[in-house]
Amino acid sequence: MNITYTNHLSAEEFNGLRADVGWTPIDHGLVVKGLENTAFVVCARDGEKAIGMARVITDFGYVYYIANVVVSPEYQGKGIGREIMTRILAYINNDVSGDQVRYIALMAAEGKEEFYEKFGFLKRPSGKSGCGMTMWVESTEV
Repeated sequence: MNITYTNHLSAEEFNGLRADVGWTPIDHGLVVKGLENTAFVVCARDGEKAIGMARVITDFGYVYYIANVVVSPEYQGKGIGREIMTRILAYINNDVSGDQVRYIALMAAEGKEEFYEKFGFLKRPSGKSGCGMTMWVESTEV
């Protein structure tokens, strides 16, 4: 395995990764528009093949939403998801300064809540779709 991380993801790769985990594909045009309006994306690759992804959607104020965190099943358990999330959170943390705070939200797939708890996210009441999870990020500057 030669795993690298890029900040580019095509609409075809996006839907291919969704299919890998059994998620419904999204209309190609909507994916293109969504990716164009994504603030930040991380794509894990084995060679040229997209094997994982996540994106950040934001109001460019204080709210960030982490979406579409996916790692192809055959690559799960190898630290790839952890690296993707580390890069996503580094992007958001680099935008925090002074006494500012940022609100980060995501929706965990059912059964994946513990993965996000390792990063400091908190469970909220859940239902069939799993927990919504949030975290406030505050500057550590003095």
